Amino acid sequence: METTPALPAHHPQLISDLSGIVSDYPYVDPESTLALLADDAAASLDSNGTPEVRQERAGYAVLLYATCWYLSARIFSKSLFTSYTAVLEGFRSTLDPASCTCPAGSHPVDLDSEYGIEAGVSMLTAAGRAAFAEDSGLKDDDLAAFDCEGFLADLVDRAVNRMREADREIFGAIDVSPLDARFVRDDGGLDVVAMQEAIRRSWEDNTGPVALWSARRWLSGQVRDEERIGLFLCMWMGIDQTYEGLPPSYARDLAAALATIDLDASCEHPQHPWSAADSTTDDRYRAVVHLYAPEDHPGTPVPTRLSARELWECPVQYAELARTGLEDLDDWRVMRGGEDWED
Repeated sequence: METTPALPAHHPQLISDLSGIVSDYPYVDPESTLALLADDAAASLDSNGTPEVRQERAGYAVLLYATCWYLSARIFSKSLFTSYTAVLEGFRSTLDPASCTCPAGSHPVDLDSEYGIEAGVSMLTAAGRAAFAEDSGLKDDDLAAFDCEGFLADLVDRAVNRMREADREIFGAIDVSPLDARFVRDDGGLDVVAMQEAIRRSWEDNTGPVALWSARRWLSGQVRDEERIGLFLCMWMGIDQTYEGLPPSYARDLAAALATIDLDASCEHPQHPWSAADSTTDDRYRAVVHLYAPEDHPGTPVPTRLSARELWECPVQYAELARTGLEDLDDWRVMRGGEDWED
């Protein structure tokens, strides 16, 4: 009786770990796990190009492709982006797509998923390949397609393009200048109500761009005294309401704007308007639009006793807001980027 080929002992755990990551329910730390994967893949590039090593590289190419979509969307680590891109480019330099003789439509598909993880791990060893072929009902030609240089070159090219695109989005400069036309009036003043309405429409992915635009406007100094608290609150609300965290391309300017605030300010006020407003998005919206357009927006959750302009403008209120904003940015770093997300 023939026996089913056995996977190497550590492969089932590797499949489980990486499958949890690509399905967005990780059981292990994604950043360190993917960093180790990139290191292992890079080590295979340094090995002699025996048939076994070439097959192992095919497995790593599939795994890097299958995991790059999660990495590019969820992890803001510059060093990991660099490692992934470098090893992918290294693989690409060993591939000749013109050597492909596969029939049209015979290359494997659906590899940016848990299937891609199972396939990639299985391709790393002969025993894994045999087990995968038996479990999946693959014929010899089907299995050989995973080693086709045309197939692998296309896979690697798509992964590299995604990594480069994500690198620009996450670490590059974001252009929010088109928002000038929406938020700056003809007289040069700011339309704080329009900014609040944009933040409120979170389903349009406005929150991050409005926060970034507010931070840059604050840093430029192009803000009138009476607009300062409104602009600062728009930035703060954009930070507070971005629950999954913004990438370094946004966080750099947000951190710089928050750093302009004196965190050691003191006053004799027992309470400030923002701390008295309920922490719901709607209440915060009503508080700000009432401050800037009370006739159009008469309802406000801020008590009358706390509505004085001097309380809104108190340096201690700015300090309270800045502290919580900086805490959010630190949380983003821990949640999404580790120690090198801005390097």
